[in-house]
Amino acid sequence: MLRRVVPLLVAFVAVHVVVGVLGYQQPNEPMGDVYLVYEPWSRCALFGGVDVTSCTRSDAWAWPGITEKWIYPQLAFLPMTFAWVFAWAVGYTPAWAITVALFNLVAFVVLVGKGRSTGRVLAAWFWLAAILLIGPVGLYRIDGITVPFAILGSIWMLRRPFVASLLLSISVWMKVWPAAILAAGLIVVRRRLALVWGAVAVSLATIIPVVALGGAPYVFGFVGDQTSRGIQMEAPVGGLYMFLAAFYVPGSEVYYDGGVLTFQVTGPGAEPLIAAMTPIMLLTMVAVAIVGVAKMRRGATFLLLFPPLTLALVTAFIALNKVGSPQYYVWLFAPVVLGLMIDRRRWYAFAGMTLVIAALTQWMYPLLYDGLMATHPNPFPVVVLEARNLLALVLLVWAIVRVVRVPTGRVRPPAGLREIVTGRRPIPARVPTGR
Repeated sequence: MLRRVVPLLVAFVAVHVVVGVLGYQQPNEPMGDVYLVYEPWSRCALFGGVDVTSCTRSDAWAWPGITEKWIYPQLAFLPMTFAWVFAWAVGYTPAWAITVALFNLVAFVVLVGKGRSTGRVLAAWFWLAAILLIGPVGLYRIDGITVPFAILGSIWMLRRPFVASLLLSISVWMKVWPAAILAAGLIVVRRRLALVWGAVAVSLATIIPVVALGGAPYVFGFVGDQTSRGIQMEAPVGGLYMFLAAFYVPGSEVYYDGGVLTFQVTGPGAEPLIAAMTPIMLLTMVAVAIVGVAKMRRGATFLLLFPPLTLALVTAFIALNKVGSPQYYVWLFAPVVLGLMIDRRRWYAFAGMTLVIAALTQWMYPLLYDGLMATHPNPFPVVVLEARNLLALVLLVWAIVRVVRVPTGRVRPPAGLREIVTGRRPIPARVPTGR
């Protein structure tokens, strides 16, 4: 099946080169996080005494997440520091792009396999199209590193749940969102203990060294930091305030928060909404999870339930989040890749909508971003932004409806608590034969 594999690999290289170069051509610094944030952070951690001016502490050695509070989980430093393997030759920013491309390549090769599966090949083409349409923000952010982990974890969830859990847990400790996929796995996969042990192993392997290095106060610092943030201007919940600010309604405006390095929006009633959004997001995800549990109890199959359940949970994490960075939309790629791989005919529409969302995201950032950053933004960029956000909400509702409509009674439900936890079916007692 080389006639399928070779064009995919050529396209893989071409897409990553094009997107990498676009980062240098487009406005508004789509690579900014790499050279303004990732490089100084990792330089301080590795070479603290070499370039004190880039460190955030005065003691010439700083490791955010260990010596001070950090907005990311601690394992986010792994790819940031790994990029220095290539940085000596090409500079840190190209090295970061190479690092993301290498991680993507591993997952891409596993996904395509020998090119025999039409579903896998179609999923691979979708992923490449999505990377191209969302543009540099999907390559030059830490989120881009987590996508291949999420795709591999999803692919191996059924047959290799422990390995899947390891991969997903590693990515959770880089960026929290893959926890949604892990949660879907805990609902749908029968071998739940394998998932639990994988998550425990990665968490202990992360927490113990951090505590040993004196970072106990900051182990979960990223959780409090995210929940205390305001409404980011790109978040769907900020849509009304963006329109109010665009039309100069008093009290509504866009402002820059230097503490979290992002633009936020405020307006009438913003504070209660800020306090309510995280509970609303979590309650929605819990409700979706409860529907998933009910479906499994009534005999739904992994193949029919896991992909839409994953998409619903991940999309809720995006669409109902008061933090709405453009790179969040790469999170959609993993559930859609899995859906196309398993049941492509039922996932064409989901894939199409995701590609439109990706294209609108790149149009909004970085191309129209100048018009959004003003205290009173330009109405046209706001319309583009909110069209994208509306599609994200539609995708969420659509995914939830698909979960609700998953047919049941296809497999035997678990017999009891022991089977629910371990996935092992009880051995029926032997009937005496009389011999």
